[in-house]
Amino acid sequence: MRRRGLLTLGAAALGLALTGVALASLWRQPQSLPAGGAAEILADYGIVPDFRLTERGGRTVTLASLRGKVWLANFIYTECTETCPLQSLQVQRLQKEFAGVRDLRFVSITVDPAHDTTEVLRRYAERYGADPERWLFLAGPKPVIYALAKDGFKLGVSDVNPAARRGVPGWPLGPGSAFASHGSGGLILHSSRFVLVDGQARIRAYHRTDDRDSLARLRDNLRALLAGR
Repeated sequence: MRRRGLLTLGAAALGLALTGVALASLWRQPQSLPAGGAAEILADYGIVPDFRLTERGGRTVTLASLRGKVWLANFIYTECTETCPLQSLQVQRLQKEFAGVRDLRFVSITVDPAHDTTEVLRRYAERYGADPERWLFLAGPKPVIYALAKDGFKLGVSDVNPAARRGVPGWPLGPGSAFASHGSGGLILHSSRFVLVDGQARIRAYHRTDDRDSLARLRDNLRALLAGR
């Protein structure tokens, strides 16, 4: 019995350690970019790859649909109760502040497409008063979205489904754990950073969504890109 107890504690400690590593990797600076706030300086951080996703209204949106527009991308899911509401609130504020700007788009992409159907996204968008022409909510096949987040935008995302851990001796974390449980019956870890993209689909900056100074620099960067600088 004592040996089983030690094995249980060991498995629990390993699980917590792995979860910590996963969290750290997702909240770190975007991959292969300058540390600290350097990624908030306007530069060229690569080209967004082509994609084909579905907007909440049912229309298809591709990279070509955003050519010539400055746009701000972020990754969310509707059942998230941590960073996603804050992200959406910040986009709501930006939408109001830049209401008269025709060449600006906001693009929110769900990382839980199994749950976030176009109807679910439509209701979520209405909650934040999202203009269907200026603030897009996109969904598509999960592998496509995760590849776009990781390889295209260089952001972390991982679906840690507690169902896959059932029956594992000593695993203490499940639905309702300290990290919470959302969408698809599991925990989805994802970067909360905003990604600023110019009209040529070049990633120009990354900004924190929970930092006042970073959001102020985001506004400056938006104005600079919209002015053609």
